[in-house]
Amino acid sequence: MKIKCLLVDDEPLAIKLVQNHLAQLDAFEVVATCSTAIKALEILRTIPVDLMFLDIKMPQMKGIDFLKGLKDPPAVIVTTAYREYAIDGYDLDIVDYLLKPITFERFFKAVDRYLRERKAGNSIAAVRTPNPYLFLKSGLRNHRLNTEDILYIESLKDNILIVCTNSSLTIRYKIGDLEPDIMSFPLIRIHRSFIVNLDKVTSFSGSEISIGNKNLPIGLSYKEYVLKKLKI
Repeated sequence: MKIKCLLVDDEPLAIKLVQNHLAQLDAFEVVATCSTAIKALEILRTIPVDLMFLDIKMPQMKGIDFLKGLKDPPAVIVTTAYREYAIDGYDLDIVDYLLKPITFERFFKAVDRYLRERKAGNSIAAVRTPNPYLFLKSGLRNHRLNTEDILYIESLKDNILIVCTNSSLTIRYKIGDLEPDIMSFPLIRIHRSFIVNLDKVTSFSGSEISIGNKNLPIGLSYKEYVLKKLKI
């Protein structure tokens, strides 16, 4: 049976883009689309839905407030132009948080994550482990990194530098491709060029984070999200 999807967004072009992405994947089908949370609730009460693609800013009710009110929600992938709601989304165990404009590559990572969670029969919260590892494939090699050892990750164009407690590693990888993989770890992106381990932060201000003697900038578009995360 195909995975039944509901698309909730007040932008017709955004709905169309997700529809086009899903049309390339045989396992999924769109059973309904709508532009408001109220209409989405009516649909959820009448049609079986496995996966909901949910916008944040919509008329009448925000997507996050709608999701908080659902007693038995389907799996949810958030689609939005606003980064600052990511913390709320993660607290509600969403599958992924996609920032518009959504490329097919990034979209595919999100639905692949959903499929892996579905196959395992676990929620995102349930698969977190006390001693988590991050697996990164670069070329023919797979690198296993203990996230407890990671201090920060820096983008070097088409490569990333992963600085750990007692070592460092440079591999061919794009920092943006890491975001769907780090959401269940204490790793957050603070700048277009940096991801940090929240557990290793020694001090911070409104413009930078310090990890030991290393000072890393907080990007303007990440500032609200990062400061809220740091103060939790």
